[in-house]
Amino acid sequence: MKSKLLLHACCAPCSIYVLQKLSADYEVTIYFYDPNIHPRVEYNKRRDELKKYADKLQLDFVEGPYDSANWLERTRGLEDEPEKGKRCEVCFDIRLAESARYAKEQGFDYWTTVLSISPHKSAEQINRIGTRIADIVGLPFITADWKKNDGFKIASQLSKEEGFYRQDYCGCVYSKNNKSV
Repeated sequence: MKSKLLLHACCAPCSIYVLQKLSADYEVTIYFYDPNIHPRVEYNKRRDELKKYADKLQLDFVEGPYDSANWLERTRGLEDEPEKGKRCEVCFDIRLAESARYAKEQGFDYWTTVLSISPHKSAEQINRIGTRIADIVGLPFITADWKKNDGFKIASQLSKEEGFYRQDYCGCVYSKNNKSV
C-alpha cells in the first residue's frame, strides 16, 4: 500500500510533472491553497484547470480557504520586494504552514509542494521553510527541486500537450503589477 501524500499545488502547469513523478510512489491528494493569487478570476482559472486535471487523473482534490485578506495583511510593507525576497518567504510560509496543518489533521504520511518547479522560485528557500514547518508540525516534508533535470522544461511541454491555461505571473498582485515572473 502506498503512503498518503498531500501535494500543495498552485496550478496545473506547475503540477503536471510533479504529479507524474510522485504518483508512482505515493497516493497523492492535491491541496490547492493559494490565497496569494489575485484577482479572484485568476484564482478561479487556476483552481478550475487543476481540478479538471485531478479529475482526469482520478486524484483527490481539496481546495483550502481563499483567505486573501490575511495574505495581504501578512505581506503588507513587502510590496516592492524582489522575486525570491522577503515577500516570497512570507508567502511560502503562509501556504506551506496551512498545507502542513491540513496534512497532519487529515492523517497524511507526507506532504510537499510543487513550488520549486518554477525557475523564478528558490528551491532552497522553499525547502528550508517546508523543513522548518515539518519539524514544528511533526510530519515529514519531501524536499525537492523539481526544475532540476529539465523538470520545468518537461512540465512546460506536457502542459502544452494538455492545452493547459498558462499564466504570465506567479499569482500575487505585486508580481502581476511588475510582470517580473
